[in-house]
Order: sequence, then structure tokens, then C-alpha cells
Amino acid sequence: MKICLLEYSGKYIYCVYSNGKYFSIASLLEISEAELEKNFYSMYNHITNMNLDENAEIKPEIIKYGVPIPGMRSVRDFYSFEDHVKNARKNKGLDMIPEWYKFPVFYFSCTPNIYPSGQDIKYPDKSRAFDYEMEVAAVIGDRIQDCHSNCMDSIFGFIIMNDWSLRDIQKQEMKVMLGPAKGKDYATSFGPFLVTRDEILRDYENGKINIEMKGYVNGKLYSQNNLKNIYFSFDSMLERASESVPLLPGDVIGSGTFGTGCLLELGKYPWLKPGDEVKFESPQLGTLINRVV
Repeated sequence: MKICLLEYSGKYIYCVYSNGKYFSIASLLEISEAELEKNFYSMYNHITNMNLDENAEIKPEIIKYGVPIPGMRSVRDFYSFEDHVKNARKNKGLDMIPEWYKFPVFYFSCTPNIYPSGQDIKYPDKSRAFDYEMEVAAVIGDRIQDCHSNCMDSIFGFIIMNDWSLRDIQKQEMKVMLGPAKGKDYATSFGPFLVTRDEILRDYENGKINIEMKGYVNGKLYSQNNLKNIYFSFDSMLERASESVPLLPGDVIGSGTFGTGCLLELGKYPWLKPGDEVKFESPQLGTLINRVV
């Protein structure tokens, strides 16, 4: 199922998107929107087994998305693509870090500064090196802790993620060996669809997931890769994140930037500026679009 949060009749409602149509999940399940949002993660089986009745179809005049992650608790963003790390460091004249291969690392992002597809992103006041990062995120649906097997069963679904980054500020912070903080908490975009794990994991083998991604700036293809090329699998990221710590419904696990998935790594394009449109496109997850203003 492709789940979205859509504005309709003056409020946001959770819908299933299928073949160009939107269906109200609350109507399909015959419950209130408040009850759906409260119990969303525990209703995985009910949602994935729904029959899309035409009586539940809605037809909004304008498509305006929200972020379809109820009760988002935290965002852990990993650093799991070897080619991204190698290329970014090479552009700085640095060799690969041997310690990177020992275990997947992550930082915590900022949940209040979350944006949906279609919403403008204000150009930052204190940075002149504004960048995008093309990623995929998993949303936790079931509590896990100290997970060593069947970790993927805890995932509700997958979603496109854009980890907007202030590279000049990030560079300053990393010199003191703490962070990134203000270089990373400015904005993060998700959407438009949260695609349930049953649909995504149909094409899952040896820990690798087939999700193709392309990134465009002003219609020009800048970034292209597949989640199958990740070095640390989502299994290993979940195992690491859940060490001695519970992962709870609404926690988000970011893959880290795909190889070729940011301007810092590519090294041949200017930083983002007001008026630029950044679009991430995936046949599995949809299209996330934001404009810098």
C-alpha cells in the first residue's frame, strides 16, 4: 500500500494512493480519523489487507501533501553508502576511513523541522553552501530492542527522505569533533508516500532492497543509484540502533546519502540557491519535490 497524508475539506486525512486515485483509510476501516492516527502502527495488517472500495474514494481539487508518519518520535540518519563516503572524502583530498567499515554510524536529526513534498524550503540565513541529500528512510511500526534477527519485521514502511544540509556550518562543527548539529537540523523532507514493507520487501534478497532513486535539480539529472548498492543493510542499521535502546513506532531510520546523492559528493555543481527545485524520483516510492525560496 502507498499511504499518504492529504489535505481534504480543510483537514488532513490518511489515504491510500492507487492507480491515480486516493482512498480514505478511515472510511475503508469504518473508524474515525482520530482513532486511525492514534492506532496507526498497530493496524498494519488491517491497512495492508483493505479492499479499496470506490465509496471511500476522495477527489481533492488540489493535491497538497503532509508527512505521512504519525507521531514521529525521532530520526536517526545513518552513513551507509561506501561510494558516497569515498567520493565525498576524495573531493576533500582525504582517504577513506578504515574505522567506517567496523559498524554503521548515525546522528540524530531534528523532528520539528520536517517538511512534506510540495512545501517550499526557505533558503538558510546563515549558510552559503546549501545542499540536498538523496536518501530512503524506514519507519518503525513495532517495538524492538537488541534485535539480532528478523529486524525487518519491525518496519512499517519506507519513504523518500531529503536531508537538507548546510555544508559550511557542518564543516565548522565537525572540526571540534561533535555533531553535526546546526549543519543538519535546518530541514528534512519526507514523502509523498509511506509504502508498506510487504510491497517493498517483495524484492528483497541477501539484505538488499531494490529501490531505484534519481535526483534532479531544475529538471537536470544530478544523482542516480539503487538502494541495493548500500554497504550496511537496514538489518544491520536496526541492529545497531536497537542496542540497549528500544526503537518504537514512529522512529525513523535514514539510509544515509546514496552514492552521487548530494552536491558535496559530486563536486561539479554550484550550491543550491533560491528558485532551485529539487526532485527525487523512485518507481517504488513516488516523487518528492521541494523548491528553495
